[in-house]
Amino acid sequence: MSSLFKQDAHRRQFLATAAKTLLGVGAAPAFLQGLPGSAQAALGPNLGIPNRSNPAKSVIYLYMSGGMTHMDTFDPKPGHENQGPVRAINTSADGVQISEYLPRLAGHMDKAALVRSMTSTAGAHAQGNYYMHTSYEMRSTIRHPGIGAWLLKYRGRLNVNLPGSVCIAGGSRVIGGAGFFESAFEPLAIGDPESGLRNSQMAPGLTADQFESRLALASELDQTFRQRYDLKRVRAYSSMYDDAVRIMNSSDLEVFKLAQENEDTRASYGDSAFGQGCLLARRLVERDVRAVEVTLGGWDTHNNNFLSAPEKAEILDQGISALLTDLERRGMLEQTLVVLATEFGRTPKINQNEGRDHYPKAFSCLMAGGGVKGGYVHGKTSAGGEVVEENPVKIPDFNATVAYALGLPLDQVLYSPSKRPFTVASKGKPILEVLA
Repeated sequence: MSSLFKQDAHRRQFLATAAKTLLGVGAAPAFLQGLPGSAQAALGPNLGIPNRSNPAKSVIYLYMSGGMTHMDTFDPKPGHENQGPVRAINTSADGVQISEYLPRLAGHMDKAALVRSMTSTAGAHAQGNYYMHTSYEMRSTIRHPGIGAWLLKYRGRLNVNLPGSVCIAGGSRVIGGAGFFESAFEPLAIGDPESGLRNSQMAPGLTADQFESRLALASELDQTFRQRYDLKRVRAYSSMYDDAVRIMNSSDLEVFKLAQENEDTRASYGDSAFGQGCLLARRLVERDVRAVEVTLGGWDTHNNNFLSAPEKAEILDQGISALLTDLERRGMLEQTLVVLATEFGRTPKINQNEGRDHYPKAFSCLMAGGGVKGGYVHGKTSAGGEVVEENPVKIPDFNATVAYALGLPLDQVLYSPSKRPFTVASKGKPILEVLA
């Protein structure tokens, strides 16, 4: 295959991907196989929670994949044998200490809320990851939507020229995507935030007239098929190239070009994929993308926790601190909810390999911006970090808090194509104390 044909193939793939992500359509044969359509809605039980006034417009979801150690980040236990060599440091929030591994973030704790009483029963990575992203246990018969999909379902896209949801550096398998919703709610996956949006430009040497001619020829070849199968999804598929071309020609695609940022700004986020992903996330929400997830993996510290954890914490510390600084400076923080989550914590007791093992019984998460009560700590673990002693928070409760901060209806029931009822956070109840 020549290089030109390869480029054309890549661009055809981009067109199809853009149409799937932005328009909710996929390959034509799939339409004939009865793929799930729109979920039906019904009003569920009244939770007695008032509507959220001035909800956050967008969410940036920072996911610590692998199970972040809580004692070495947000819930240090000074003087206890379980703590190991990590010191606790004071923060900008009165009476709140976090790990010395997060010195920059310590200066932002006055605008963040810590949830130190997270607890779960999902102690394996795949199950815990899925549960945290969806509020539902993993099942072989159904895929549940993630928070970004729920946000788009209820509040819609703000910028028609960009995807409503983007997942950065999360690998090829996106957790918490569209689920049983239409594919329009699937996030656009980007592996390397510095590579931009690949195959979104016209092939070198191809003129606009030639491109239009090829599109016209494709439309002519498809005409008989469209007439024979005059269905809603086929009509949507037949129009995807027009919409994808409009997207390709949109100036909004410049948002993916991090090189447009000045050197000082880029350097402030760090040169890691996570740090640059946080920068891209800021650029995306600035252009009215609803939901952006940025993943930082490598927290599975069974061995050498006190070598691995500080390395990961340094990347996290620089990325999230630059993000909060940038959002605040641009006047975007109150409209942008920043969430930091992980599937579970690590064992308070240090193992024989100087590591910490899986520990869903107690761990920590964080929220900032977006109407969050700054300088607040919710819940408490025991002196050695082993058990939750005050205000336990289950994963659906945490996700209900995120959803409520975004103005989503927690009591609205949507039915899957198999007629099963679901809500945005299962049976979770929001932690109203976390919100201002």
